[in-house]
Amino acid sequence: MTTDTGTATRAALARAAYALHEVRVAAVQRVGASFARVTLTSPELGGFGAGGYDQRFKVLLLDRPLADYDPPAGDWYSWWRELPDDVRPVMRTYTVRAFRPATAGAWAELDVDFVLHGVHGGRPGPASQWAARAAVGDRLGVVGPSSPGTGRMWGVEWAPPAEARTLLLAGDETAVPAVAAILERLPAGVRATALLEVPDALDLLDLPSAADLTVEWLPRNGSHAPGELLQRRVHEVASALVDEVSGPLDDALDAALDDALDDVDLDTGILWEVPEHAEAAGPEALYAWLAGEAGVVKSLRRHLVREVGVPRTSVAFMGYWREGRAEGE
Repeated sequence: MTTDTGTATRAALARAAYALHEVRVAAVQRVGASFARVTLTSPELGGFGAGGYDQRFKVLLLDRPLADYDPPAGDWYSWWRELPDDVRPVMRTYTVRAFRPATAGAWAELDVDFVLHGVHGGRPGPASQWAARAAVGDRLGVVGPSSPGTGRMWGVEWAPPAEARTLLLAGDETAVPAVAAILERLPAGVRATALLEVPDALDLLDLPSAADLTVEWLPRNGSHAPGELLQRRVHEVASALVDEVSGPLDDALDAALDDALDDVDLDTGILWEVPEHAEAAGPEALYAWLAGEAGVVKSLRRHLVREVGVPRTSVAFMGYWREGRAEGE
């Protein structure tokens, strides 16, 4: 008998519709030194299709009521792209940290953990600046699925093979909310190792899970470059997690795809690949999920495949951001 470590891989895909809503800030909580948890609510959120794991959605930083922008009921993205530059709201991508459906006495609530990039001397982006000064009653635009749907077509990238029992999740602070949400949903009988690089020792959080979980926090504390600690520790840990590899990596397709990965221009391209048909070579084989700064993620993926021997189809990797560039630039 097997216990599925993710719900999206075996279900028939059903594309979820996406909808644009105006929401208001219901609460703001500082989480560690580098995160602000903002709770959003609206009567319109009752139809938000939260599906768990690392589900992504969009936030739009509004400087006026959403109705003043005259958005259409349908194609929100074309509407957003066609707005004049001086009017178009800044848009960023975030992960659902938690979602609480509406009850008889309250609207639905959506928790979002924002990284406060300016706390430790970095250059804060517009979303970080907004979160740092967010107050109850502030408005925000949210674009998310209006029904849960199934499969990765609605922004969930956690899709390990059902038989995977040894999991490695590695990322920087931008991946912490997604990792936390994934760990909360892992079942018993799974061994998971999470390696998380964060700006400060005060960013260490309690991450509950039913899995056999090991969490290692890697605080930079102003003494290390972003990604330095994460790369070092993944190199140390990954080999120990892999008891046996599935054989020599002489597959021409693996080599060709690795060469194609080398050709990706991180300043103009998107580093993002989740195997559509993830396979595990037995229950002890490693499945890895990597997210964070694109250059670091690219390096980690290559190390796992080429040097550790993890099959290419057992590594999901996502460049959440690129050093020196804002989303959409």
